[in-house]
Amino acid sequence: MPEVLIAGAGPTGLMTAFELERAGIDVLVLERDASPTTQSKALAVQPRSVEVLAERGLLAPIEEHVAARLDAGHFSGIPIDYRDLPTPYPYQLGVEQTHVAAAIEARLRTPVLRGAGVTAVTQDEDGVTVTAGGTEHRAGWLVAADGGHSTVRALLDAAFPGTSARAYLVVADLTLAAKPHGVADVWELPSVTSGFLLPLSGGRYRAVVVGEEQQRRGRDEPVTVAEVQRALTEAHGPGLEVGELLWASRFGDASRQLEQYRHGRVLFAGDAAHIHLPVGGQGLNIGLQDAVNLGWKLAAQVRGTAPAGLLDTYHDERHPVAARVLTSTRAQGVLGAPIPEAQVVREIVTGLLAVPEARRAVALEISGIGTTYAGVLGWATDVPVAADGRGVLVGAPLPDGWSERIEVRAGSEPRLVRPDGYVAWAGGPGLDQALRRWFGTHDGAADRTTPSP
Repeated sequence: MPEVLIAGAGPTGLMTAFELERAGIDVLVLERDASPTTQSKALAVQPRSVEVLAERGLLAPIEEHVAARLDAGHFSGIPIDYRDLPTPYPYQLGVEQTHVAAAIEARLRTPVLRGAGVTAVTQDEDGVTVTAGGTEHRAGWLVAADGGHSTVRALLDAAFPGTSARAYLVVADLTLAAKPHGVADVWELPSVTSGFLLPLSGGRYRAVVVGEEQQRRGRDEPVTVAEVQRALTEAHGPGLEVGELLWASRFGDASRQLEQYRHGRVLFAGDAAHIHLPVGGQGLNIGLQDAVNLGWKLAAQVRGTAPAGLLDTYHDERHPVAARVLTSTRAQGVLGAPIPEAQVVREIVTGLLAVPEARRAVALEISGIGTTYAGVLGWATDVPVAADGRGVLVGAPLPDGWSERIEVRAGSEPRLVRPDGYVAWAGGPGLDQALRRWFGTHDGAADRTTPSP
């Protein structure tokens, strides 16, 4: 029997499974679809996630499919230079989400169970029972990473407050029957036009369409070739001709977030916990970071070594980060609105972002490099995480009784690094306190409190 069930085999669910398995936890991923998706979906891996993937040996197989390394991000299409960010990877990767997911899934010990959509969830003080694909599965915990229309979230009737969509856009993967020279020949940052076009692999293109017509269409109205053709013709001229529409979806600027990421023995991550306008390239990044923050904490809880309250720090640390992303994407949506008033504000914001201090602040935020948490001392860019999910102590003697949970390394700068790469102590007094705060007690005493509802 698995110790943790995970609903959803997107990058967030797969990365959570990977982190748990690294720490020795048995995991089963349940996925509704019968086979891996071929839809490109997200196309940007931000610098902080590039760091995370590199540390875990996942970057190399992804790099085989990278279309571009972009040394800038963007804020509603306004370029934001990344080149002076404090990271070995001061760029975002232009790569299709499918390749990120495939690289993670290839490293899992237990294959994903496909064709197993969740239809029921019940929990008690000892564990969770999930019905998926007509079969009951039992585990101690469930991680819901089943997307923006999360079935688990609906089954638990979890409060998901926020704002409903007021503006809409179309995202589509397609082929082109004809294309003027110079249009969508290279991978580049998105621009604010009625029909942005980007080359993908295999002769496919990604189109982002936003305009007056999209605002008139119903949320569930099918996207047609004619609708996309009109928008792309307006943006690129009559020489561009859409061939086949491979996949298309309407997205709104709805912005919602769970009030609580933990519901007893069920924890939410990625789009199941927060939804926002897909602008700025932050969606994939924030989901991967949710997974990395949650994985080691849930592993400690399962092993019985977690200090009291450790698992609840997942919500405490990640909820404010997502809330800030929702604010950012809402602002970007306003700046990109096809109305004269938004264009006037856009001119002002463009000027402000030319100021180095303002540009750097936004770059740190969008790239994820600036993300930090209360009680930690930043990110250890030069201390690779332990392969087995343990913490790492550099440049200091380890107190007795901690060797099973802490890897010791030589170094001139004393630091205690959490399994997610954040520094919990950096020399001086307080090492024992930091060990107890994040790794329990040296004798392995567990937090055996009943999960909060």
